[in-house]
Parts: sequence; C-alpha cells; structure tokens
Amino acid sequence: MLEIDGISKRFGSTVALDGMTFTVRPGELYGFVGANGAGKTTTMRIALGVLAADAGEVRLEGRALDAASRRRIGYMPEERGLYPRMAVGTQLRYLAELRGRSAADAREAADRWTERLGIADRRGDEVQRLSLGNQQRVQLAAALVAEPEVLVLDEPFSGLDPMAVDVMGEVLRERCDAGAPVVFSSHQLELVERLCDRVGIVRAGRLVAEGTVDDLRSASATELVVAAPHAPEGWAEVLPGVAATRSAESGLVLTLADGSEETITAVLDAARRTGPVHEFRRRRPALAEIYRDTVADRSAGVAA
Repeated sequence: MLEIDGISKRFGSTVALDGMTFTVRPGELYGFVGANGAGKTTTMRIALGVLAADAGEVRLEGRALDAASRRRIGYMPEERGLYPRMAVGTQLRYLAELRGRSAADAREAADRWTERLGIADRRGDEVQRLSLGNQQRVQLAAALVAEPEVLVLDEPFSGLDPMAVDVMGEVLRERCDAGAPVVFSSHQLELVERLCDRVGIVRAGRLVAEGTVDDLRSASATELVVAAPHAPEGWAEVLPGVAATRSAESGLVLTLADGSEETITAVLDAARRTGPVHEFRRRRPALAEIYRDTVADRSAGVAA
C-alpha cells in the first residue's frame, strides 16, 4: 500500500501542495486527475524522492519511504527521462541493472517488455529516432523492466495511438492483478473512467474529491432524461426543486435538488399528465462532467 499523508510543498510564495492525502491499495488502479499546475506531478516527484516535502510523509506498507524502498517503485515521468542516443535494448538493460537485476535477468526483462509493448523490432534503434508514441512505450518499459512492486506514472497515455492505449491499459491492469498499487495521472478522463478502480480529483494542491466513479456520481446532483413529446414548454420547472438544465437528443435533462424516490415519482407523474412518455431514466454523468462540476464548485467556494 502506498500512502501519501499530509504532503505540503511551497516554491517561494506559491503553494504547490497543501496537505495532499490519499492511499493506493494493493491491486488498485488509482486515477489522479486535475488541471495543469494542480499538484499532480509535484506529488509524484515527492513520492519518488526527486523533491523533498515541506511537511507530511510518504509510506510504503506502513513505513516511511527511504532510498531502498523507493527502488521498489517504477516511475514514469511526464517528460522524457531516457538517454536519446542510447539504443532501446541497451538502455533498458542498463536501467534494470541499475535497479539490482543481474545481467541475464535484465536482458530477459528488456526483451519481454519490448515484445509486450510492441517495440521489439526497435531494440537496436536510438530512442531519439523513434516516434513520440514509441518513445512513450520505451518509457513505460523503463518503469517496468526492474519488476517494481508499485507503479507511479505521470501522463502515461500521452501521445499514444488507440491500439497502444489498449496495450498500455492491459499492462496496467495486469500489474494490478499481480497485486501492485498503480497510480497514474491523465487529462484523458474517459480513459481514467474506463480503467480506474478509484479516482482522486485534485485542485490547487488539495484532494477535493475521491472515490469510485459511481461514488462520485452519487455525490453529484440527480439528473433525469425525460422525453414527453406533447409536454408544454416549462412543464418541469413548475415542480419544486426541478430545473431543466439542457435538451437531450430525445427530450429534456432535468436536475433535481432532491434525488429521493418521492421526487422522481412526482416528476414521472407530472410528465404522464402531459401525454405519452417515451423515455424516463436517470442520467449517468461522465467523469469529465463530474470533474468540471467538482472543480467549479470548489472554485466558487474559494471565491466566496
């Protein structure tokens, strides 16, 4: 288990992290999302010992991280962290040996991961001669080649084509299934929604929401899609606590201040009084919408 506990960090007068706290459990894929400058990369760098925290602690299996335990973490930075003029295979073997693997084990791991990630035919090429997408695959192989117990990945899907995204997602899920805690940041929220067991939303150096996507949906306002083709304009807004927020393809999207079954039944009864009802269902907002609403709500709170 990887624990980020109360981490704070300032750069001069700028507060980068303000009590950042979350836990990534064994076998869990944790999505870490937020705007540029929200504190995601700073958190990861502190976890890896690249930066020192002003306060707080990072723990692995209940113990504060030190140089030895950090060797158990595979890290993939957002920026390229590879030697551009070194051949792919040579570089991966070198990095594995730096992490304590024997020469034979390092060669086997480098061959296996380049094969798994679809770059086996590029082992002899210099990294600088690869496309950005293939460089990203090499970067992931570099994080995996020492068989780490924990993975911390900063924007691992950046620059990948759809097939490479699928391979990357499969690899991360395999590492989780093997018991590794895996945390990654991404601006591609549809991928986070599809892949992750839990999600943490960060704003201005703080974790402002956390949970499964269903948990986060439950914390959002209840929305209904109602298609009542003969209903007069404004029929729903006369109901207490109901607002028509926008039109769906087949009807209206209604936002309820009270998501109780009694309120939902009252909306259905009102729709039926207008004539036939072709559609009546709860709307499940995408993670991208939940993220925007969460950050907007927190911003409003700060401004107030």
